[in-house]
Amino acid sequence: MIVNMKDGATEEQIEHVIERIREAGYQAHITRGVERTIVAAVGSNGRRHELEALQAAPGVDNVVAIAQPYKLVSRQVRPGGTVVKVGGVRIGNGEPVVVIAGPCSVESREQLLTTARAVKSAGARMLRGGAYKPRTSPYDFQGLGQEALDLLAEARRETGLPVVTEVMSTEDVDTICERADMLQVGARNMQNFALLRRLATIDKPVLLKRGPSATVKEWLLAAEYLLTGGNPNVVLCERGIKTFETEMRNTIDLAAVALAKELSHLPVIADPSHGTGRRSLIAPLSKAAIAVGADGLIIEVHPNPERALSDGPQSLDCREFQAMMRELPLQKCAVAVAWRGGAS
Repeated sequence: MIVNMKDGATEEQIEHVIERIREAGYQAHITRGVERTIVAAVGSNGRRHELEALQAAPGVDNVVAIAQPYKLVSRQVRPGGTVVKVGGVRIGNGEPVVVIAGPCSVESREQLLTTARAVKSAGARMLRGGAYKPRTSPYDFQGLGQEALDLLAEARRETGLPVVTEVMSTEDVDTICERADMLQVGARNMQNFALLRRLATIDKPVLLKRGPSATVKEWLLAAEYLLTGGNPNVVLCERGIKTFETEMRNTIDLAAVALAKELSHLPVIADPSHGTGRRSLIAPLSKAAIAVGADGLIIEVHPNPERALSDGPQSLDCREFQAMMRELPLQKCAVAVAWRGGAS
């Protein structure tokens, strides 16, 4: 349930509503706007009739049910949208489109620093790089692990770019938090609920990729694990789903980007590298993702893709990335922002 407070409701009235929600057996989550405060009551074992009775409480405008099974992720809770801060970078809610770029895997100091310098020069605002790599075959390159994390930290010190890298295990969370600015949950781990519960307790933002066979509802419910556990700083990432198509690695679902923006207040970015698996399609799909409302892009870039230890065919080289960046409309116009915000 959502308790909409009246414009100008006092702190005492808001605190009274929060206390009554907790007494009814629910968690209270507060969203404070410029003029109005919304208090969401979340839980499954409380006394619903006591929430409905809050309609008569001082300072309450109305009480409405949250229509979706994902309560805190729903746009009903935060109609204006959420901005997630990663280092000094702001993602979402009408901010300029954020491009995250870097290699699929950190392979060496020279490879990473060369890429980091190039993507920053081209306009990327965050650096990606895999330290621990989930690979289909156990014989494929699995990443450099701790050494890669140290190299990513060095690249951040030199370039100033905030770093995002994937976490695969609850055991690695603390180590990665020490060196990265944002932790990525890969597609294979979208429903690793033990990992989601652990990441809900950290003070770092999380990039949550959609699973290859996950519905939009399942994706948003995975995000709900993070928010209900205490971490509101979540960015959703559409990275392509499995279909009958064989000419591409995955099918990037741009309708899901627009739908996630409509249903949820969380920022949504797109991954055209994994979404297509084809270098030639990255630029046009990047433009299309921005057109449907994506708040950012995550792009694989490698100094020499033909020698890459992973995902070479879907990586741009530094010159290709620079050329693409010159063509992207990274500033959101006012009309587009209003449309993407839905009811807000």
